[in-house]
Amino acid sequence: MLGSHLPFPRLVRSVGGFTLLELMTAVTIIGILATLAVPNYEHRVTKAREGALKQTIFVLRDVIDQYRADKGKYPQALTDLVTAGYLRSVPIDPMTRSNQTWQEIADSIERGIFDVHSGSKLVSISDGKPYNEW
Repeated sequence: MLGSHLPFPRLVRSVGGFTLLELMTAVTIIGILATLAVPNYEHRVTKAREGALKQTIFVLRDVIDQYRADKGKYPQALTDLVTAGYLRSVPIDPMTRSNQTWQEIADSIERGIFDVHSGSKLVSISDGKPYNEW
């Protein structure tokens, strides 16, 4: 009975749980990791949207050219491409998340749209140009 002669009783520690210090340390580490991960996640999401925008603009321009080659004139609106069966629906602009914000660029000589740009005024993280100038 060596322990019974000590002037102070021994503190009994619970074996089944964590101390407050251990929990605070774990929460702090998780917070630091989350702080580092969120900007990287947002950057990757923006890059993915930029890729989707490039692909969508490429397809729209190609379909406008096909319409012009078949009909001999440019479409008056993107909805004409849907009506004529060139598109199933007007695609959603990945940057504005709407299919109503496309900037339709009209031809100054012929009537109708010959080009299309995103309706977003945000600037690309890839090349520094506004999306509505792509």
